[in-house]
Amino acid sequence: MKAIILAGGSGTRLWPLSRKNFPKQFLKINSESSLLQQTAARFLKTMPLEDIVVMTNEAYRFYVKKDMDGLSANGQISFDNIILEPAARNTAPAIALGLAYCRDKLGSADNEVIFVCPSDHIVGPAGRFADYVRSSEEIAGQGLLLTFGVNPDRPETGYGYIKKGPGHKSASGAEYFDVAEFAEKPDVETAKTYLGGGYLWNSGMFAFTIGAMTSELREHAPAIGDMLDLTFDEMTARFSDMPDISVDYAVMEKSDRVATMPLDLEWNDIGSWDSLYDVLDKDGNGNITLGDINMIDTRNCLIIGNKRLISTIGLEDCLIVETGDALLISKKGEAQKVKDVVNRLKAEKRIEADEHLTCYRPWGSYTVLEEGPRYKIKRIVVNSGAKLSLQMHYHRAEHWVVVTGAAKVTIADRDLILHENESVYVPKSAVHRLENPGKTPLEIIEVQSGEYVGEDDIVRVEDSYGRTAEAE
Repeated sequence: MKAIILAGGSGTRLWPLSRKNFPKQFLKINSESSLLQQTAARFLKTMPLEDIVVMTNEAYRFYVKKDMDGLSANGQISFDNIILEPAARNTAPAIALGLAYCRDKLGSADNEVIFVCPSDHIVGPAGRFADYVRSSEEIAGQGLLLTFGVNPDRPETGYGYIKKGPGHKSASGAEYFDVAEFAEKPDVETAKTYLGGGYLWNSGMFAFTIGAMTSELREHAPAIGDMLDLTFDEMTARFSDMPDISVDYAVMEKSDRVATMPLDLEWNDIGSWDSLYDVLDKDGNGNITLGDINMIDTRNCLIIGNKRLISTIGLEDCLIVETGDALLISKKGEAQKVKDVVNRLKAEKRIEADEHLTCYRPWGSYTVLEEGPRYKIKRIVVNSGAKLSLQMHYHRAEHWVVVTGAAKVTIADRDLILHENESVYVPKSAVHRLENPGKTPLEIIEVQSGEYVGEDDIVRVEDSYGRTAEAE
């Protein structure tokens, strides 16, 4: 059995924490592990790390690599089962590409079961989820396309629904049902009728054999299914030719081989701040707080702070989320409109729609501390043994001051080693590189000055991470 985790989404419904360049699958919301790491850890109860595949895109490649490497024992195993989708084409093409990878790169046969799931849901307990994964292998092994539904506990309008048909039991006693109907996201009154009416929330998780899904894609979505005659590398090259369509529309709603298994466990897709409030632990006044929070007469609120002290008086049923560059304040129940905020920011070309002040790179991270006309100040952290690309800038000079650690600096044809409180000046157009030869993280303060200090003023001469034109 193999697991394919879909981690290419750029959802922004949890803005300002989740943004296009750092979406929610990489956030550490309810534990010290990211949602992606939690998803993979659940599968590790039923399979080794090498049987897990993560699908993402080039922009998130190093986030995935870092999170997945962190799951291995002492970080000694390099996780390499990362598929980079060449374009955004929804779940049906993504799953087809994942099947080709399992077949061609991992040696999977047509009768091997593949479990597909998103990377950004909260699911628990992990042990019970593992039991469902084991049962799904038996049921999907019969040639069925198995979906997973969650018993609804409220009239939710943000989820699609699955109506159960006649029930069955597997040889081991696991219960599953035929699918009588897939229902779109309903209005409130319709959702109320679904409660107790044999309907389940559609969780977006699936299990099937490679052969069964290949056959159904060829029958119901030949523009995708016929691509499975190609090798993985050939399919990757032609990935953009496939239609943009979900696996639900392409196959699940058309096939007569679909079954559903109800999941009796905690599940939330965290599609909004309201959803997050529902699943996190609350204090005696119904409040959830993260950060330096001081409350008086405050009830039923979600308050997340970053570096500032947040004080509240007389608030009830509110959502407050603060980051270094943005503050969201909303009534509970209105959080679905966060997407409207993000759309407005994008229309206004505001950088806050896409980026945080702290940006992560394969070598470490940088945080913008201050920015103005003709200057920018950053804190740069370089991991042990890592190095930035050999590069130059046409429009800015840089001044580096070492805060902690040791820095190896290359400027034109000279190399120097800098220690704490030592500095160096990098002129415009000088080819240069910063690296950390030490055993501890290197932290420097970088002061940029010039007529243009945008992140795209960079020419890479050499790069250890295979990047080409994107901004450092």
